[in-house]
Amino acid sequence: MTQNIALDQGWVPSACTLPTAEQPLRVAEFDALFAEAVQAVQRPGRERLRLELAFNPEHAARAAELTARENGCCSFFTFTLTIAGGGLALEVAVPAEYADVLDALQARAAAAAGLPAGDSRTGRADTPTGQPS
Repeated sequence: MTQNIALDQGWVPSACTLPTAEQPLRVAEFDALFAEAVQAVQRPGRERLRLELAFNPEHAARAAELTARENGCCSFFTFTLTIAGGGLALEVAVPAEYADVLDALQARAAAAAGLPAGDSRTGRADTPTGQPS
């Protein structure tokens, strides 16, 4: 599956210090992780996003490595990778002024995973892959 890696202003904020030439590559890396691993997208709050990932060591390692690099250029993100009870989750938190960036990340994750994007007012999309919405 070919992913559109066009950048939009919501996904790459002006606070990002990643060189412009490298931004499409980083977006493609996130899109690949989202497409292969995301099973559900939840928005427990305006400044928080939770991605349920398919449980396997490769997904955990990729998510950890990618989010560590992302935090190096967009330090406003707080990433928490949780492995517990046979589940794998990636939680993303941002300060209130970056909630629009989280909106864009949520939409991108849901689209890459083939999930509904959710209602922008509630910001919730949590239908597992392959389940009717």
